[in-house]
Amino acid sequence: MEDNGNNAGFFESTYNKLTYPEDISEDDHSFNLNQERQQVSLSTMWPGSRLNRYKVLAVSLAVLAAFLLAVDIGLGVYYLRLSYGNHLVTDISTEIAKLQATYNTALQSKTEAKQEVAKEIKSQQITKWELDHLNRRKKDNEKLIDRTEMEIAMLESHMPMLKEGCRQCLPGWTVINSMCYFFALSEELSRRSWMDARHFCKRQGSDLLVINSREEHMALAEMIKMSRDPSRSMSQSGFWIGLRDADVEGSWTWLDGTRVEEGYWNIGEPNNQNNEDCAAMYPRDNPFNSWNDAPCNWNLKWICERTPRPFSSSLNV
Repeated sequence: MEDNGNNAGFFESTYNKLTYPEDISEDDHSFNLNQERQQVSLSTMWPGSRLNRYKVLAVSLAVLAAFLLAVDIGLGVYYLRLSYGNHLVTDISTEIAKLQATYNTALQSKTEAKQEVAKEIKSQQITKWELDHLNRRKKDNEKLIDRTEMEIAMLESHMPMLKEGCRQCLPGWTVINSMCYFFALSEELSRRSWMDARHFCKRQGSDLLVINSREEHMALAEMIKMSRDPSRSMSQSGFWIGLRDADVEGSWTWLDGTRVEEGYWNIGEPNNQNNEDCAAMYPRDNPFNSWNDAPCNWNLKWICERTPRPFSSSLNV
């Protein structure tokens, strides 16, 4: 037993010498103790720590799998959306192509319609020009007919005198419808007032013109229109006729006492603008607008009228 005790003492002293040498500091001693404790702790806790690591790894894998699944699902959704978008783009492109084709067709139709309208407008313009041309020809033909009718009437008026002799009207007089007319056309005869012109006619055994029919008026209107001097104004180109309203204003009466109901007045006439009591005939294109009232003291040309008779005297100026 003493040997055992000695051995124990020997080991203890040896351990103490190994474990707590005199030259080791207190800090180194603490470090060694902590290291030994850690070694003991690791040796005692190793199996449980390993299990926890597996659990953490499994959870991490599960989370990673879930994340990958979510990513996969997202990619699938994105792919589906992308595919749908591609289909949508394709559909839109198809619709745009259809609309473009429709637009092109409509544009072509519009162009053709414009061409047709332009062609129709041109055709209508030509028709209008042709109508205007025909209207002008119609007016010319109407004038020609009126002139022809007047010439026929004048020729017919000469028939009785041709049978009885050609000296029934005085020299310088014109026969129309079996009546003799004197037109004061010569510049040797000065223009005169209405009363002086009537005195001239009286000296020739006649009187100022009295119009009894439309045919007579048309023939005389044509005569003074053909004899008009273009160098003179219209106001100086009138011819006194035997018509006035000196007795009753507005009551126009011929020298033979016949009252005029309508007559062949110009538009707006008679207007008695300057105390105009005598009537004159003017060479207008429209014979139905050839009369004007005028002051009786104006100096104008005149027309005398008389029935035919055998020539027995000369013209007295």
